[in-house]
This record gives sequence, C-alpha cells and structure tokens, in this order.
Amino acid sequence: MESDSIYAPPKPAFDWKRALFMTLGVVLFAVVYYSPPWPDAVDPMGQHFVLTKEGKGALAVFLLAGTWWVFEVVPIGVTSLAIGVLQALFLIRPAKVAFKDFMDPSVLFIFASVVIGLVFTRTGLTKRLAYKMLIVVGEKTSMIYLGCFVVTAALTHIMAHTAVAATIYPLLLAIYSLYGEGDKPTKFGKGLFIGMAYIAGAGSVITLLGAARGAVAIGFLNDIAGKSVSFFELTYYMAPVGWLMVFLLWGFFMIFLKPEKDVIPGLRDRARMLNAEMGGITRNEVLAAIIIFLCIVVLSLKSFVKALDPIDKTAIILISTILFFVLNILKLEDLEEIPWNIILLFAGAMSIGFCLWETEAAKWLAVNWLVLFKEANSFVFIMSIAFFVMVMTNFIMNVAAIAISLPVALVIAPYLGVSAEVIFFASLATAGMPFVLLVGAAPNAIAYDSKQFTPGEFFMYGIIASIILMAVIALAILVIWPALGMPITIAK
Repeated sequence: MESDSIYAPPKPAFDWKRALFMTLGVVLFAVVYYSPPWPDAVDPMGQHFVLTKEGKGALAVFLLAGTWWVFEVVPIGVTSLAIGVLQALFLIRPAKVAFKDFMDPSVLFIFASVVIGLVFTRTGLTKRLAYKMLIVVGEKTSMIYLGCFVVTAALTHIMAHTAVAATIYPLLLAIYSLYGEGDKPTKFGKGLFIGMAYIAGAGSVITLLGAARGAVAIGFLNDIAGKSVSFFELTYYMAPVGWLMVFLLWGFFMIFLKPEKDVIPGLRDRARMLNAEMGGITRNEVLAAIIIFLCIVVLSLKSFVKALDPIDKTAIILISTILFFVLNILKLEDLEEIPWNIILLFAGAMSIGFCLWETEAAKWLAVNWLVLFKEANSFVFIMSIAFFVMVMTNFIMNVAAIAISLPVALVIAPYLGVSAEVIFFASLATAGMPFVLLVGAAPNAIAYDSKQFTPGEFFMYGIIASIILMAVIALAILVIWPALGMPITIAK
C-alpha cells in the first residue's frame, strides 16, 4: 500500500519576507521602548519638552505599526488592533482610552461614508453614473483617467473627501468591470484606485468643505498670529496648488501606471446599451439620491450657518445610514458586507494619532525637527515645515499633524522673517495629501479595498508623488503665491 504522504497536500513554503518584517517591527518596538531616556527637545524660546516613558512607548508602537502596515505582515485591521493592545499592555495609555479611539466620531464618519458608497452600488446609481461618464469621456483610457480624476477633485470642493471617495469608489468598480480583465490587478486598475485616493486629497485642500483640517488651522493662525483667512481667500490661494497637483498626478499615472490598453474598443456603444438596459430610474435610486444630496447640503452649510455649528458632522451623515435601513434601501445582509478591515485600519490610525498627541511624543518630534532649521533661510524653513507635516500626516490624522506642527512653526517664523500666511498655506497643502501610507487618509483605505494594489505598491508610488508635491509647494512659495499677492517674508 502506498504511503498516505503521497496524497498529503504540499506544505506551504515558509514566508521569509513576512517573518523578516514582522520581526523588524517587534525589534524596533523593543529597542525604542526599552532604551534609556532620550534628551529633551528645546524650542528657540528655551522651553523644554520632555519625552516621557509613555511618549517613548508611543513612538515604539508607531514604528511597529508603520512597519507592519507597509509590508502587510498581517491584515491591516489586525495591525490596528495591535496598536490598542500594545498601549494597554505596556501602560502607554489606559485601555479604556486607547480602545475608545476605535469608535471616535471620525471612524464612524468613515463607516457612514462607506455605507453611502454601498447604497450607490445596491440601488444601481453607480452603474448609471458610470455609463453616463463613459459616454462623455469616450474609449481612450487616458481620458477615462482624466474624467474620473476631475470629477473626484470637483466633488471634494463641496463635500468631505472621505464621502467623495466612498461615492466615487463603486463608480470606479463599475468602470473597471468594462476593462475586460475581470478582477485581476492591472496597471489601469492601480491607476484608477490609487489615483482616486491621491486626487481626493489634492482636491480637498481647495475649500474648507473638503476636510476639517482647514478650520483647525485657521483657528491656530488666529490664536497665535492674530490673522484670519476667509473661505474664499483660502480657495483663491489653494486652487492653483490643488488643481496643478490634479493634472500633474494625471501625468504621473500616465507615465508610471500607463494602462495596458490605449483604447477600449466599442466602450462608448456598450455604455449606451447598458445604460438603456437599466430602464427608468427606480424608487430606491430616487430616495437614495435625495438622502445623499440633503446630507451633502447640510454638511456644506455647516461652514456658513452658525446654528449648525454645534451639530457634529458624524451625527449628520449617520442619519443617512439610519434612513437607508428605515426605508428598506439596504438590508441586514448589506450591513454584513461592510469592509471591517478598512474600518479597523482607520480606527487604529486614530488611536496611534491620539496616542502620539496625548503623550506629547509628536510635539517632541516637531520641536526637534523645526529647531534644526531655526538658522535657515526663509525658503528652507518653510519647506522644512511642509515636509514635516507631509510625513506626519501619513501616520496620524491630518488635523493632528497640523495641531502639532503649526503652533511651533508660527512661533519660530517671525524670528526668521517668515510670514504666518505662507506657513499656514504650505502646512495645509501637505496635510491634505498623504500619498505614502494607507492610514494617512480614509480615501487611501477605501481605495485599498479594490484589491488592485498592495500597501507596498502604494508606498512606492507615494514616495514619487510626494516628491512631486514638494516640488509644487516650492513653486507655490517662489512663484505662485507671491504672484497672487501673498506675503512670504516680513521684516524681522
């Protein structure tokens, strides 16, 4: 009788790469957490910022999570759970605090945004919009890229970029289904979905409606520098930067992720046929469109109507989720299809962000970084701030990145003859465009659900896109903003 081993399935090969990066994350955590106390950070005014044991622990968790996220040694949502567990086990923050961040209003906002995207798919609105777009932009894949990117950027002018990403995502899925490659990853698929994430960030810097970071930054500018920026003034200075990034990113994807097919033959006719087959608009499509439209209007009005100020944006957008189920637009099975891996990813990002903020580890980092440039010329100093914010916003909430760096920068700026306005706008621009890590912004995480790219691919393309962003910021500081009348330097 033959041995049973002949019929035994082959043992899977040991994944050395996974083991290496998993170990690297653990080693980085241990080295930082158990190292002797680190020197204080000292700002130009002589104030000392101590890195406490808890602060050092926050940096240790930060390094482990960053390593595991980039190389995806375990599912990204599981890495997020490790963030809360490590804070509790190593007494960096109490468990009650660390895990409470997993249900922060911002996380629930993302949940509600994902549900809106789900509704677009379930009702058929997504396919209807996708077919209409393809009839307009035609069969060239370069124009499909451009059409998707322009629509994404335009929508971020009137609604939060998270909600835009959740709305556009199913539309991109419908478009990609007509590419003819099934669900398998392609350059066109990578470009569509990574592009959506990047463009959502670029468009969101142009108005105050794109994200909460703008209002927070204006508050710091007013409190520290005694200056203010109006809604339209922000758009006046940011529109050239945001839209320049949109078109440069289109060029970037046409070079680095040029679609395998230049043209999808017969796509326009097929889109017309599929659109006709859908028939008239249904009750659920009408109800969903009305609910979503009203949500967008109310969220947009928050910036203008004082009475709406006290109402949290998450409460407003969650009303849509409740109504979708009350009106039978969604069923229980739909709720069970929510991509919890993505929700957990962002929950973990919130937890590590708050951890770095509350232990003051982030402030220690900011002061140490910015004092390196206290003797630099004004251009180098402004670029150093923009770079620091860009790096931090890939790891923590962009609002936190602004809150950490902007106050320190605004205090140092007058000593170098740098205007508060240029510090404000340079920081705000880079805070909105975290191109390197999935945890940097919700659109990044939503795009990842397409399974068209890995965290490592996102990281590599993000490095190049971030270099383009820094070049645009340099151009804005030297040419664009001065031409528009922004003061760059002041008398010391």
